[in-house]
Amino acid sequence: MSEHRTPDPAALPEYAERVLEVAELIPAGRVMTYGDVAEWLASETEPQDGRGVGGPRQVGRAMALYGGAVPWWRVVRSDGVLLPGSERSALEHYRTEGTALRTTGAGEYRLDMRRARWDGTPGGRAEAHT
Repeated sequence: MSEHRTPDPAALPEYAERVLEVAELIPAGRVMTYGDVAEWLASETEPQDGRGVGGPRQVGRAMALYGGAVPWWRVVRSDGVLLPGSERSALEHYRTEGTALRTTGAGEYRLDMRRARWDGTPGGRAEAHT
């Protein structure tokens, strides 16, 4: 995410556009995993509508290529590890937004997924699974 490219809307694939829309819905201080975003999109897609459904890897690819203009730090790995190469920037955003963090035994920051994970509902709470 270090490049922070602003995508040309005309060149943006539909699936990537939908991924970015979900990223923009995630409230400050909360996160969704790549898999959460993929599940969200799959749940709103009719199998026969031809819009395409992707998994966590496709969400990650869309975020890597097009996510610079949205709050990319809110779409994360399920283990809470900060985005490699963008750890400092992400940590700054998490601290500013009050996102729940924890420290490992080695002194590294991780997202506290039990507290920070957003379930996708307005005012939603963190989900029980990690």
